Amino acid sequence: MSAPPFHLGWFYSKGFGPKAWKHGWAGPRAAVARFTKPDVAVDLARAMERACFDYLMIEDSSNVPYTYQGSHNAYLQHSVDTPKLDPMVLAPFLLQATEKLGVVVTCSTTEYHPFMLARAMNALDHTSDGRAGWNVVTGSNDGGAQNYGRDKQYPHDERYDMADEFLEVAHGLWRSWDDDALVLDLEKGVFADGDKVHPLNHEGTYFRSRGPLSAPRSPQGSPVICQAGGSGRGRAFASRWAETIICAARGVDAMKAYREDVRAQADAAGRDPDSIKVLFLISPIVDETPEAAHERRQARYDFAESEVEFGLAALSRSSGIDFSQFALDEPLPALTSNGHQSSVAQMEGRVLRDVLRYQRHLECVPLTGTASSVAAEMREIMAEVGGDGFLLNESYFSRRYVAEICDGLVPELQRLGLTRTGYEFDTFRENLLAF
Repeated sequence: MSAPPFHLGWFYSKGFGPKAWKHGWAGPRAAVARFTKPDVAVDLARAMERACFDYLMIEDSSNVPYTYQGSHNAYLQHSVDTPKLDPMVLAPFLLQATEKLGVVVTCSTTEYHPFMLARAMNALDHTSDGRAGWNVVTGSNDGGAQNYGRDKQYPHDERYDMADEFLEVAHGLWRSWDDDALVLDLEKGVFADGDKVHPLNHEGTYFRSRGPLSAPRSPQGSPVICQAGGSGRGRAFASRWAETIICAARGVDAMKAYREDVRAQADAAGRDPDSIKVLFLISPIVDETPEAAHERRQARYDFAESEVEFGLAALSRSSGIDFSQFALDEPLPALTSNGHQSSVAQMEGRVLRDVLRYQRHLECVPLTGTASSVAAEMREIMAEVGGDGFLLNESYFSRRYVAEICDGLVPELQRLGLTRTGYEFDTFRENLLAF
């Protein structure tokens, strides 16, 4: 079964914070203690560019969680989704260390004002010569809302209504300078043409902004928009705005159905479905022999089973539901969440201990084996799904894992003609749309 070339990205899960500190190959204590520095992310970005990845997406959330048992103690003891530093500060280091790689920053539409976010992204795109991206999230944890002066998050679907308006304002601001507004005529003394710079004067349900943006149009015009819509409302939002989508659907059939649904909705909205690249989350384990790889996969499951409190705390944070109230060895009841609804829906009727074992890693399909066997399996999956690529997602990776993927697995993909061996263009969006 043949497959067209596909794209690769990396989901920098758990954001700008600690990585494999409890695992083997984490490095000496002094290296682990530098989690507040850009070292690990810079090493990853350079390796990714060497392997011709499209982009590195930095996940984020801006609160110390407390959903599990009503306390933040377990989160801090085990470093569950905390601590995290602001990814907007990390991004310039990654862009400075690379030349072609796209860098996507997660920012919430319930924690920024559209003008502030549009201005920051415009600056990031200018300084990177067109390699900036924005992962649009709407906020899901009430603790995050409380840090910004609200008692709880807005209802799930209303958050997407707000996000729709946010994107309308942001894109209006990014278009507020015409392409030729910047004149730079030294002889006539004209820096910019005021007739080609336009106030926005937006008066909406959730936001107000006069505009125009306080800087000219950036190389890409706007950052590449990334989104992870899993719910029905989230998919509708992603189909309208996203240029690359993060998908966590479980199994090849669900992956294919998700992509077809998003593309159909995009087509109905008047968008070219080929302008949206759906990337599927995977956490492949690659080793010299199949036996060694499967042994490491089993060790991953064993670790998840031994770290029960970690798993329960993580599920509680993402869902907004305190999972300490449920028995580990009994099926879960129907759950209602104002957080990640698609993930919570998949848990109904499953034994909680099994959820902890297998859902610790968000991966659409488990891939385990040698570099050549995993590359061949990725080819078969992508041929069945139809496109568009994969997003690596090892939450607590080490530098060893980076090398295994970028210098082991990717060369096999390139040998099979499945991924690029060089960048076709200079900007993020052009490379994303190259095939």
